Amino acid sequence: MVPDLVNLFDMNRPLLYTNKYNLTLSIKGMQMQDERSSCNGMILISTFSDEQSLIDLSKTLVVEKKLCACVNYTKINSLYVWESELKQEEEIIAFFKTTSSCIQTLKAEILTHHPYKVPEIVIIKMDDVSSEYLSWIINNTHKNNPDL
Repeated sequence: MVPDLVNLFDMNRPLLYTNKYNLTLSIKGMQMQDERSSCNGMILISTFSDEQSLIDLSKTLVVEKKLCACVNYTKINSLYVWESELKQEEEIIAFFKTTSSCIQTLKAEILTHHPYKVPEIVIIKMDDVSSEYLSWIINNTHKNNPDL
């Protein structure tokens, strides 16, 4: 008698397999998932007082530390209260594209090297992003990360 293969596995628990490349596959409900597919795209938004401070920090984060794949930025006008005084100034808003596995390190780096006393840090999860673009972000942020 040939056993029913479905009954050999507990379908409520994933079966994990790790190959020589440290790629972990999970088999659950007869579907295979790459561990990296659980990596989400993230956008960290911050404002800067000047373009050069943003560019200097961004080059380090993108090229040297590979904590983000891309930084989009543009000039904006901001109206806010700082130390009980109304301010209206030009700033640079930046969108740092990264992954969920890099976001906390990226945030710490920005907080450490930001020119503002109280920098704006807003993090948004990419809920709907093309798989090709997410793969590009992952490939450009994880090259020096031995954990992935």
